[in-house]
Amino acid sequence: MTSNLFDLTGRVAIVTGGYGGIGLGMARGLAEAGAAVVIADRNSANSAQAKAELEKSGRPVLALAADVTDKTSVTKMVSATLAQFSRIDILVNNAGISIAAPPEEMTLADWQKVIDVNMTAPFICAQAVYPAMKSAGAGKIINIASVLATLGAGGAANYAASKGGILQLTRSLAAAWAIDNIQSNAILPGWIDTELTQRARERRPELHDRILSRTPANRWGTPRDLAGAAVFLASAASDFINGAALTVDGGFSIQG
Repeated sequence: MTSNLFDLTGRVAIVTGGYGGIGLGMARGLAEAGAAVVIADRNSANSAQAKAELEKSGRPVLALAADVTDKTSVTKMVSATLAQFSRIDILVNNAGISIAAPPEEMTLADWQKVIDVNMTAPFICAQAVYPAMKSAGAGKIINIASVLATLGAGGAANYAASKGGILQLTRSLAAAWAIDNIQSNAILPGWIDTELTQRARERRPELHDRILSRTPANRWGTPRDLAGAAVFLASAASDFINGAALTVDGGFSIQG
């Protein structure tokens, strides 16, 4: 029985923003565990490239162009997934952006754009997949937050606020949809080596040593480090875990 707890064979997972970074790392983990994976991104070329990568696992992969901030686009994404696979078992709300600026300099447009992508879009996507999950009698929603959901971020108040909001959205969905056997949980990544953080280190060369000095694991995370957490929260192994926040940061957030 234990060997089957993490088996996702026959399951269908949508991963937003899954073309690279931690999104692709989680998508790869889900595919290796047996799931069919739908990669949804605004850039169809990015999605197609990720599809080619994931097909190496031998699992079915569908690449879709979708704007997760637009309800009509998300509805089409869900319809296309159901047309291809006839079910949706897992939603990974991973698409996200960061626009850094001190709060006194941040424009309202930059504040709103980050809130729209990082917090409102996961709500739109969760709402869109709910009917299919309810009809199937089960579902897994995984929202990607950040360690900055619980830590202050003087240079990225919009990002930290959006990720803090994701934690509350996660708990609220868990409370609302537990009766439908839909579990909603969050993953809080720490500092992961991706294109996004590489650009941050180019702007702030001191960031690399600063992160290492505070991380007990003494390294940056990799997208692969998120795969196990995603598989766990997508599988039967987490059926009685709901509204939880799983931190994956090498110990960064436990340091004072």
